[in-house]
Amino acid sequence: MTATLALDYAAVFVFALTGALVASRAQLDIVGFVFMACLTAVGGGTMRDVILKRAVFWVEEPTYIFVASLAAVLVFFTAHVLESRLKAIFWLDAVALSVAVPAGVAAAVDQGASWPIVLIMGITTGCLGGLMRDVVCNEVPLVLKQGELYVTCALAGAVAAVLTLTAAGPLPLALLLCGAVTFALRAGGLAFQWRLPVYKSQPPRS
Repeated sequence: MTATLALDYAAVFVFALTGALVASRAQLDIVGFVFMACLTAVGGGTMRDVILKRAVFWVEEPTYIFVASLAAVLVFFTAHVLESRLKAIFWLDAVALSVAVPAGVAAAVDQGASWPIVLIMGITTGCLGGLMRDVVCNEVPLVLKQGELYVTCALAGAVAAVLTLTAAGPLPLALLLCGAVTFALRAGGLAFQWRLPVYKSQPPRS
């Protein structure tokens, strides 16, 4: 199993869990759970593959949809036991992000893409599925919350991978560092309320 394949499967499963948990908060039926799980799980990877002109990963291998659907059914029957589904969503999303960003980086590297494209594909793969999930369920997207470290985490992780590869480091090490940096920043944001400064307009002078 290649690095991209393994990372894609892991990202699909964990992102699907977050999509299904959001569906539970919206009190959807089981079909809604499966839809939200699949949308979240494959959204970022689909856009990545379309942009890179690759075969879309879940069209090439429909098992990804089965994995996402399995996660949805699992959450449908177990979500009620969680003390805080919102907290679970945040932490599972952090794990998914730290897997999906390396998956995007690996796919771009496999295509021989230049480093700016590697960065963009890492961010796209990591962030787009969650953005779609939150928009469809009428939630404020995590990627757009004031000062939230989210896209920043994806960018930092992708930069860590690019720097490692530029220094002639092996791809597995680059992907490992990518995931570690992404998760460390996102976890810090959740645990310690790390935030970026936000724009505050000044009143016009009279």
